[in-house]
Amino acid sequence: MCRVEGFKAIVGVAAVALGVGLSNVGHADTLEAALVRAYQNNPQLNAQRASVRATDETVPQALSGYRPRVSITASVGTQYTDSLTKTQSALTGGTAVYTDAHGINAPRSVGATVTQNVFNGFQTANRTRAAESQVSAAREGLRVLEQTVLLAAATIYMDYLRDAAIVEVQRSNTRVLEQTLKQVRDRFSVGEVTRTDVAQSEAQLAAGRSQLLAAESNLTTTRANFRRIIGNEPGQLAPGTPVDRFFPGSLPSAVEMGLIQNPNVTAAMHGIDVSFLNVKVAEGALFPTVNLVASVQQSYETTLPILRSFGASAAAQISVPVYQGGSEYSLIRQNKETLAQQRLVLDQVRDQTRATVVQSWGQLQAAKAQVTSAAAQVTASETALNGVREEARVGQRTTLDVLNAQQALVNARVAMVTAQHDRIVASYSTLAAVGRLSPSILGLSTTIYDPSVHYHQVRDAWTGVRTPDGR
Repeated sequence: MCRVEGFKAIVGVAAVALGVGLSNVGHADTLEAALVRAYQNNPQLNAQRASVRATDETVPQALSGYRPRVSITASVGTQYTDSLTKTQSALTGGTAVYTDAHGINAPRSVGATVTQNVFNGFQTANRTRAAESQVSAAREGLRVLEQTVLLAAATIYMDYLRDAAIVEVQRSNTRVLEQTLKQVRDRFSVGEVTRTDVAQSEAQLAAGRSQLLAAESNLTTTRANFRRIIGNEPGQLAPGTPVDRFFPGSLPSAVEMGLIQNPNVTAAMHGIDVSFLNVKVAEGALFPTVNLVASVQQSYETTLPILRSFGASAAAQISVPVYQGGSEYSLIRQNKETLAQQRLVLDQVRDQTRATVVQSWGQLQAAKAQVTSAAAQVTASETALNGVREEARVGQRTTLDVLNAQQALVNARVAMVTAQHDRIVASYSTLAAVGRLSPSILGLSTTIYDPSVHYHQVRDAWTGVRTPDGR
């Protein structure tokens, strides 16, 4: 008769793999280490960091409106002159005097112009504030992607543990079915069972092998996704643990925290600031503009008689817009509509965040209950299988009853493994929903990327084409 020791062994494997048991995992990779690698090396996340650095440059671009603009001009060339000039002089009694001038000269000049804006309807100030709000929104967008990558890394880590455990469950089931078929054939040879019992055992073994192949295929796919998200091939993985301790213990508190800390919400709030300031920038086009302009120019041989000349000037220029075709008014109206849209987007994001927190919370509570139920199902299925086998020995049960009980136990094992996986993934999903899935909250052993470092490096830069990292 077939025994269930193989199944009992696999219980320990599945339990340890999904973090419900304790064992010496040696040098096994940990979930925290996998999250660190994803945080440091994920190309999508690094690309978003570069995008934030590019957004930082909009602030010095806006600040350039406060700074003077300096231009230097120079010219050199050659010209031919042939002129006849008529003049009347009192020295000659009013007689006309004709002067013929002709020849080739080489005019040269060099000059510089400095323009300093004094007033432009507060456009520079509002552009600067809008750019700073864009930077803040970009940072929140980076937080969104950080959470997405960390959640994906935690999920694929647990997916691999789940799929590896299911493969072991199915492999053990196949071994047990092979042993069962051998025993049934031995009993058939002595006339204790019929050919039908042998066929039923063969069919169950074929189904078990098919399930094993399907589980191995799923594991191969998960391994490829593990490499894509985390950056390395999975080896021996240590148990994963829930992160319930990092978010509130009640649903109302979790919803409140999500509406405050979720980066999607804060990004939408910064979007409103940007739209409001864009309205102010557009309104600035209706104000007068005041510039101070100073220029100097040194010239040589501008004409045949003039060998050298120097000039300097300084002036205040005031430009008052009266009517520019109506485009400025249209732009103001357009930006006001965009502002109204952003306010509605914020309401939408808040509603979505609230729904996401509630959904994640419900999934977490259900996953906790499923773990308990699955464990009870496994225990009951083990007892039932042992009882059916004993009854089969005395002829009260058929081979089909034994096979069905055995399959029920396999299903219970898979359900338990899946429930343990869902329990941990749901905790990470809830942490992301409230906006606290970050390396600092999780206490990961890695250097936290600080976008403000690059911002302060470039904010007040007046010149230079190299980025702070030397490129």
